[in-house]
Amino acid sequence: MAKLPTDLSGREVRAALEHAGFMFRRQTGSHMILRREDPYARAVVPDHKQVRAGTLRRIIADAGLSVEEFMHLLRR
Repeated sequence: MAKLPTDLSGREVRAALEHAGFMFRRQTGSHMILRREDPYARAVVPDHKQVRAGTLRRIIADAGLSVEEFMHLLRR
C-alpha cells in the first residue's frame, strides 16, 4: 500500500479530485463539497492547511479511488 503524504492542504486534495472529474459544488464553513456525476460520488474536503491522514483516507474512499490512483492524480 502506498504511503500517504502528511503535508497536503485541503486545496491540494481538491485539485487532485478535480483531475478525477469532481466538480466543486459549494462550501459550508471550512468544508468544500465536491461531486462527480458518472459514476456518482461525493467527497467533503476540509479547507485546512493540513489534512490528517485518517481524514484523507476517508476522502479517498468516498471518492471511490484507491490510494495509488489518488497519488497519481497528485502528480498531475
